[in-house]
Parts: sequence; C-alpha cells; structure tokens
Amino acid sequence: MHIPDGFIDAPVSIVAGAVAVAAVAVSLRGARNEVTEASAPMAGLTAVFVFAAQMVNFPVAAGTSGHLIGAALAAILIGPYAAVLAMTVVLTVQALVFADGGLSALGLNVVNLGVLAVVAGWFTFRGAMWLVDRWSDGARRSVSRVGLAAGVAGFVSVLAAASGFIVEFVAGGNVPLTAQTVAAAMLGVHALIGVGEAVITAMVVSAVVAVRPDLVYGLRVRRRVVAAAGQSDARIAV
Repeated sequence: MHIPDGFIDAPVSIVAGAVAVAAVAVSLRGARNEVTEASAPMAGLTAVFVFAAQMVNFPVAAGTSGHLIGAALAAILIGPYAAVLAMTVVLTVQALVFADGGLSALGLNVVNLGVLAVVAGWFTFRGAMWLVDRWSDGARRSVSRVGLAAGVAGFVSVLAAASGFIVEFVAGGNVPLTAQTVAAAMLGVHALIGVGEAVITAMVVSAVVAVRPDLVYGLRVRRRVVAAAGQSDARIAV
C-alpha cells in the first residue's frame, strides 16, 4: 500500500502533498479536543503500536503479503484528528528511516493511509455503533458488539485507502498498466488484507474495551451524543 517514488507523477503527488498538509493542519486544531492529559499516553501508545504492527506482514495470496494499516484502530481509540496525526508521524518515520514509501510520495501515502482510511474507518464505526444501539433495544452493549463494529470499520478503511490509490493512479500513474487492471488487483488483494485488518482491529479494540472502556474515544463520543439527546447512558455501557 505504501507508494514508492516515481509511481505517481509529480503534479498528482504535489496536489496530494498539499491535501496532506491541509489535513494535518486541521487535525492539529481538532486534536486539542480529543487528546487530554489523561488520554495523551493512550495516543502515544497507539502510534507506537501502529508503527510496530505495520512492520509485521502476513500472507494474503501466492506471492502477496499484507500488514495492518491501523487507521481505523487509531481513530476508534484516540479520535479521528489525533489518528491523522499519529498516522502521519508513523508514515513519515517509515519513509525517512526505513524507506517504506517514497519521500516524494509521502503526501500520497498520508492522504490514503492517514486521511481516507481514518475518515472511512471512523464514520463506519460510528454508523455500526448506531446500528448496535438500535439492535440492542436498550440492553447493555457487549464487548463483542463493539469489536464487531471495529472490525467492520477496519475492513472498510483498507478499501478506502486502496480506492484512493486507484484514483491517484488514474490521474497520474507512471506505470504502463490499465486502470481496470490496477483497480481489479488493488481491490481484490486489499479485500483479503481487509479481512486481516478487521480481525486485528476487532481484537485490539475488544481487549481495550474489556479492561478500560473509558480510554476508547469512540465510546466516549457515543456517550456524549446519547447524553445530549437526553437518553439513558445505560444503553451504551459496556
């Protein structure tokens, strides 16, 4: 998923870089409301976990492997704005130290893995949790249901990042491949990678929710929404 130097032409890379800078600027302001003194250690630990997890590859198909993106996981645990910042830091260190993704393509990778994947994962999780609340019919939300919502968010986040790459390739790809070939390959392989992403995201979120649900930003937001609507907080307790 990490785009190397020269794979996408300069104009598209420059535009993506500008979008990435704007997203980081907006996230710097938004993260002030997400990261508190109490949750700051969680934000740091999440960034470290995503960085380490991205270094571990798992087999997907013959000659193909994948790794955790972690965008949806970060958004659920620490909030979407903080997640964009965490993913940007991770991608920058990977490009500078490990040559994982090109420097000229850093903006492209931030847009795909740090913005699109975060946004898609966050809103999918919110939507899935809304459905969980509807299905629970006022009953206490179980850890397994939160994990399921997180897993769906992880799966969608991978497809969102892959779709971003397809759009960028169509706009400025430097490799002699047709858009149809690239789209079929990217979506096919990343659908399988998304399954692994879903499993890992669900497991990690479930583990945190089981021990310290108060540290999960996605649940704190849902509590505020329900409280603002004047509903009982019992239906969203874990």
